Amino acid sequence: MSGRTVTAPARLTRDRPTWLLYLQLGAFATYLYSLSAALPMLSAEQGVSQTVAGLHGTMMAVGGVLTGLALPWLTRRIGRRAATWTGLAGMNAGVLLVTLSDALPVTLLGYGIASGMGSISLYTGMSVLSDHHGPAGPAAISEANAVAGTVGLGAPFVVSLAAQSALGWRAALLVTPVLTTVLALTLGRAWIPEREDAGARAGRGRPEESAGHKEFEEHGEHGRLAERADAGALSGREGHEETGGHGGPEASRGPGGPVGHGQRGGRERDSGGSGLGWRFYLAGAVLFCCVALEFSFNLWAAKLVTDRTGLSPAVAATALTAFTSGLAVGRFGGARLALRIPTAPLLTGALALTAAGWLVFWTSTNPVLSYAGLVLSGVGVSLHFPLALSRVLTSASARPERATAASSLFASSAVGVGPFLLGALADAFGTQPAFLLVPVLISLAVCGIAVSSRSPR
Repeated sequence: MSGRTVTAPARLTRDRPTWLLYLQLGAFATYLYSLSAALPMLSAEQGVSQTVAGLHGTMMAVGGVLTGLALPWLTRRIGRRAATWTGLAGMNAGVLLVTLSDALPVTLLGYGIASGMGSISLYTGMSVLSDHHGPAGPAAISEANAVAGTVGLGAPFVVSLAAQSALGWRAALLVTPVLTTVLALTLGRAWIPEREDAGARAGRGRPEESAGHKEFEEHGEHGRLAERADAGALSGREGHEETGGHGGPEASRGPGGPVGHGQRGGRERDSGGSGLGWRFYLAGAVLFCCVALEFSFNLWAAKLVTDRTGLSPAVAATALTAFTSGLAVGRFGGARLALRIPTAPLLTGALALTAAGWLVFWTSTNPVLSYAGLVLSGVGVSLHFPLALSRVLTSASARPERATAASSLFASSAVGVGPFLLGALADAFGTQPAFLLVPVLISLAVCGIAVSSRSPR
């Protein structure tokens, strides 16, 4: 675009509250990857079909949807700090249920509680990071997921080792409550300044004073951050895409100048004043596809490795370690890329990389190649959730509370639909044909990004 101002990359400052949120997400990752790695062994113990085993993913979705609906009320009632810790406590309760029983109703309930309560901590923490870091919010979200991937990296490996020992795989699930307890004892008092958190909560009732329309104070020596790049969406285009994820003069301007309290430009036309236009819902659909394919890998990749290579379920559980290794590597690199490359092309590239990794994994009968395909897929998937979530949040910056709750609903629904559908397809046609669901989801996500990224005429 001619006449555009070139802006410097946004700067990410990692203060103590930021590290707390990163590690809270790490505790969430240990629950997620432990229960995911355990599912093939759990279903074998219970003697159920893949469709019935897939109901554990459905219960995870139900839990996430229910808590997502309650999330706005909960954060208003107890605040975002208490909400993150409440979510972690409930998540651990669900994990302990699975640890203590192999009865199908109990394990289904445990997966549902763990997912629902964990979602409270996950999405509240993401919203806090986005608000707290302003233009560097997408990078903070990506880096948080990188830290989580690193922390959760060993969870499937520990599950596999425990499964091959006298302790049994359930002993590995205790890593999550132990880690949460250590985190509470060491960083339990850290949080963003109360004035910032209170301001974010107070602004939710008034769009013009919400997170997308006010300055945030940055910790450290850098002073105050400029108005968030998300405000560019109010000019009728996706501001984050136009600015490449950076702040700067262009980010806070509408067609005729700065976006003020009474001026919302294209957002008003897009949504009729509701603050949530068609681009928001399309971004939500992209998030749905990204989460559905990630959880399809999480819950069923080990089963395909077993079917195609002949490895036992206990050994094949380490396949998820290969996948999470790719996640960790990709998210650390992606955090830096998110500061320099616009979200839409970066997310599209990550989806293409996932497709390449899936092809290697899907066609291989060799354990080494299968693991290599999973690592490559993990590198691609690593950017899906943080970037797709960032697009949802920036497309509804005038309604941060509603965007946070809706993000939980989109993602939680995907957790249930993706793995359950893949499990049902596996029962009907076999695990390998069922994994054709992955490129279908990738194609839908790419189409959604392309359509939502087009500038309005």
